[in-house]
Amino acid sequence: MAFVIALAALVFLMLAAYRGYSVILMAPIAALGAVLLTDPSAVAPVFSGVFMEKMVGFIKLYFPVFLLGSVFGKLVELSGFSKAIVAAVIRWIGASRAITVIVVVCALLTYGGVSLFVVVFAVYPFAAELFRQSQIPKRLIPGVIALGAFSFTMDALPGTPQIQNIIPTTFFKTTTWAAPTLGVIGAIFIIIVGIAYLDWRRRSLQAKGEGYGTSLVNEPEPVDTSRLPSPWLAIAPLVLIGVANFAFTKLIPLWYGKEHVLALPGMAKPVTTAIPAITAIWAVEAALILGIVFVLVTAFGTVKQKIAEGTKTAIGGAMLAAMNTASEYGFGAVIAALPGFIVIREALQSIPNPLVNAAVTVSSLAGITGSASGGMSIALAAMSEHFIAACQAAGIPLEVLHRVVAMASGGMDTLPHNGAVITVLAVTGLTHRESYRDIFAVTVIKTAAVFVVIATYYLTGLV
Repeated sequence: MAFVIALAALVFLMLAAYRGYSVILMAPIAALGAVLLTDPSAVAPVFSGVFMEKMVGFIKLYFPVFLLGSVFGKLVELSGFSKAIVAAVIRWIGASRAITVIVVVCALLTYGGVSLFVVVFAVYPFAAELFRQSQIPKRLIPGVIALGAFSFTMDALPGTPQIQNIIPTTFFKTTTWAAPTLGVIGAIFIIIVGIAYLDWRRRSLQAKGEGYGTSLVNEPEPVDTSRLPSPWLAIAPLVLIGVANFAFTKLIPLWYGKEHVLALPGMAKPVTTAIPAITAIWAVEAALILGIVFVLVTAFGTVKQKIAEGTKTAIGGAMLAAMNTASEYGFGAVIAALPGFIVIREALQSIPNPLVNAAVTVSSLAGITGSASGGMSIALAAMSEHFIAACQAAGIPLEVLHRVVAMASGGMDTLPHNGAVITVLAVTGLTHRESYRDIFAVTVIKTAAVFVVIATYYLTGLV
């Protein structure tokens, strides 16, 4: 019975997310409902002592990353930098290679620190124009955007400032640059197989006589590219963030050592910070601040009229994204404390290989919740100590575990109820029936890449 209660809570949250209900509301309802059926007297203590404690702890650690990333992305959009980058890539690669162009643009923006939700809005007008000119079916656009923005730059490439690559750092004491060789190998696999698949789909649909399409909705206005900033200026803040992130990752431990004790005159007791657990977060935050300052200095005349409303929108989006993931993290902590989860945990732990165990667990929970960061948070809240112990016993570096867990979170998360999937379909004016097949294909490729990385590690020992 205890197992059924824990499983029912997971299923309830998945169905609620799929039906469009807010996870912020439904995660505590699902968690406390499970507690109510297990031990009614524990509902209030669990809510205050477990759910809220974990949720607030998550926000304390990660909300600045959500906030700074969202503000940076909005400024890149308002400044015209994102349009300049898209237009430049079209010129450099060629409009005839529309699929490759859009994948490259999405990759540049997301790897440079722009939120994938911002990328969808920035890229779609250009994608629609390119696909219309080349008579490529519009229904392939969501799959192309998914490959460029939701896959290898989200969690495979080392150093990416996306949250899916940051969350593991606090559990494993790693950095965002963990297992760089394996990450690059995984990214190359995703790029080659993904573009090959999408190009095959284009050829097969065009061979059947399908063009861009007719009677379409949400068609964007043609983009005015006559007064865009220099592409070199536009890409500079993205490069700056990457370089600064790497530099701060190296410098912060040198500045602070392994532990920092803060004692100010007005404090009742000193605050001790374990630097290895926070280095990656501080490094990304500092890099994003530099990126924001760079955009403001170089494009203030362009953004000054829109900055007030633009930042309000960015802050609202950051709060929603952070609260969604934090609620799922609190949910995971509650479910992990229930007797029913012991059965689930033991079943997952029966997978003998520690890396495969971690990959299957994280990807499964990401699929159930429809969220890469949410599923990873639930898995790590419940089982990170087991993952660490198993890897240490097998002599596997935690950097490898970091990369596997991060990549697995971005695998099966893109099921139909995923927020990013719903957003990209809504923006492009397409339906699941028309376009989800290609998004799911990218999901399968992304999931396969995790096991390619695991196999590569065991065959070569590369990290």
